[in-house]
Amino acid sequence: MKTENSRESAFEAAGRNLVSLLAAEVGGAETIAIAGHIRPDGDCTGACFGLYNYLQENYNRSFDKSIDVYMKDMPESFAFLKNSEKAVWDFEEEKQYDLFILVDSSSPDRLGEAEKYFRTAKRTICIDHHISNGGDFADRVVLEPERSSTCEVLFTCMEQDKISPAAAEALYLGIVHDTGVFRHSNTTEETMRIAGRLLSMGADSTKIIDGTFYEKTYLENQILGRCLMESMLVLDGRVILSCLSQKTMELYGAAPANLSGIIDQLRVTRGVEVAVFIYELSPQEFKVSLRSNGEVDVSKTAVFFGGGGHRKAAGYDARGRLHDIINNLTAGLEHQLEELGT
Repeated sequence: MKTENSRESAFEAAGRNLVSLLAAEVGGAETIAIAGHIRPDGDCTGACFGLYNYLQENYNRSFDKSIDVYMKDMPESFAFLKNSEKAVWDFEEEKQYDLFILVDSSSPDRLGEAEKYFRTAKRTICIDHHISNGGDFADRVVLEPERSSTCEVLFTCMEQDKISPAAAEALYLGIVHDTGVFRHSNTTEETMRIAGRLLSMGADSTKIIDGTFYEKTYLENQILGRCLMESMLVLDGRVILSCLSQKTMELYGAAPANLSGIIDQLRVTRGVEVAVFIYELSPQEFKVSLRSNGEVDVSKTAVFFGGGGHRKAAGYDARGRLHDIINNLTAGLEHQLEELGT
């Protein structure tokens, strides 16, 4: 039975409430599911396996709990994470969980096929940092938009002396990716403190940063090069935009997991206020990623089109003709730019 939604703050009492919350909810459940949003990025993947490893190592030693983590299309570069091979890809089996923990997702429909398990679970928790999260769809919501990442929020929910090197690596991965290796404006003093603690707990900074953020396959470099070469400046050079068709992706044999880093490279173009990267998932179905360098709040644009995210980084799915999608998007961005006088 669903209970009244409550929101917890990771900054209250140095996280004591959050540690107690997670321990109480997990302790009372025999079957647990963990899942994040579709097309998982570093923060989503790190949160899922950081939490999975933490629960397996601390709650399955004395109690016989069944814990499943649902994840589809995880980037290959994240496969070094402990237990990543145990991700469940098959969503056919009908199950009802005592507890479903949703991480790094602002709404249940972002879960994809795993949403049905969320809907039937006896208890639900959402742990997130997206400002677009309404926070009214789970029994308990831990929402901290001031945090750099969901992995940073999760750190405050865990007993620090019980975080293993495997869990620390996963959490560090998420922080690294959502901060752009500590370059984005969401990186705070607290973020750096937590990252430092994770290093002392066994996270390998060089392996994680080089192996998952900077290192690219030859194929990924080819696609990046093409996207940069075919990019265009619009709205008097204040917005840079690049598009990738499904036909081109098939030509290269590329998948969405091969496209990480493209939007970040577009963003660092001198003089640009907003970067846009659009790629085709299926005929007339697109994924739109947005990044802001200045005062433009791209989450407002993403939410308007049914997506979400943060002030500086957001995205949404769009259907229709690419020409129309671009026109509608740039009209919204132009309106914000004019309001800001940039």
